[in-house]
Amino acid sequence: MKKNVIVSLADANYFPLLEELVESIKRFKESDNIAICILDAGLTQEQKNKLLNKVDEIKSAEWDIEVPDHKVKGKEWLKSQVSRAFLPKYFPNYEKYLWIDCDAWVNDWHCVELYFKACDNGKLGITQTIGPGYKITSKVNWLVGKLAIVKSQNFKHAVKSKIGYDKARKLAFAPHINIGVFSLEKNSKGWSSWQNNLSKTLKAGNIFGSEGLAINISVYIDDLETEFLPLNCNWITSNLLPKYDEQQKTFVEPYLPNYKIGIMHLAAGIWKDGKDMRVDKDVKIKIENLNKITTLKSLRYNN
Repeated sequence: MKKNVIVSLADANYFPLLEELVESIKRFKESDNIAICILDAGLTQEQKNKLLNKVDEIKSAEWDIEVPDHKVKGKEWLKSQVSRAFLPKYFPNYEKYLWIDCDAWVNDWHCVELYFKACDNGKLGITQTIGPGYKITSKVNWLVGKLAIVKSQNFKHAVKSKIGYDKARKLAFAPHINIGVFSLEKNSKGWSSWQNNLSKTLKAGNIFGSEGLAINISVYIDDLETEFLPLNCNWITSNLLPKYDEQQKTFVEPYLPNYKIGIMHLAAGIWKDGKDMRVDKDVKIKIENLNKITTLKSLRYNN
């Protein structure tokens, strides 16, 4: 019986990315002891049939918190913004859960082990989107002198969700937590904290981003015990491009000591000539290697 599980979600459009994520996991022999479960937010029957040979379970994602139709507008993939906060409900037979967005892939198994270790004793295992090389962490529009309008992601979403200015101010300059990769134990109090905050943020705010805001509230306001993992455990390429180690044939952090990227995350997309790498695998961008030579590469998983 497998105790730990990796979970992701996709619709038909993102199925190629989901397949790549699954393949990136299964190439490691250590994955034999880890279950892979998928939440279906609009996959075709043919796609599900292909997945059934590679994963342990597939279940249809639901609106676990009621959301008005006018907010959904037919975008069933938005269920990912709700259902990931209820993973033990969908897949109850596991002890630890590691969520990985389908537009991410595993480059180094060590970071998978870190996530499962990080959530020991009810803690949340997660990564903040801040690290060496980040030149901007929060956006501010300066008006005159010391006066400015705060435009940070947390503050903007908090105000729109009407959670109160006191809480919004506490979140304003806290390092944003990306919910695209996280780990929690089945019996962690983190689930209920997250779900309660999510029910509040969904009432007034947009669906997209509500779950991220809710987990930021749980960590920074409710003081959910959290194990913050290194940036290479959830490397968001749109924030900072990696470099490529030609000798080791792998992507690494762009600054010394050039740690190996653990999970490559294409959140927000990598764009070139109006095309998103998440949608078009032929898109390649300029990436430096460790000898400062520029080459054209895709950041998608390629076995």
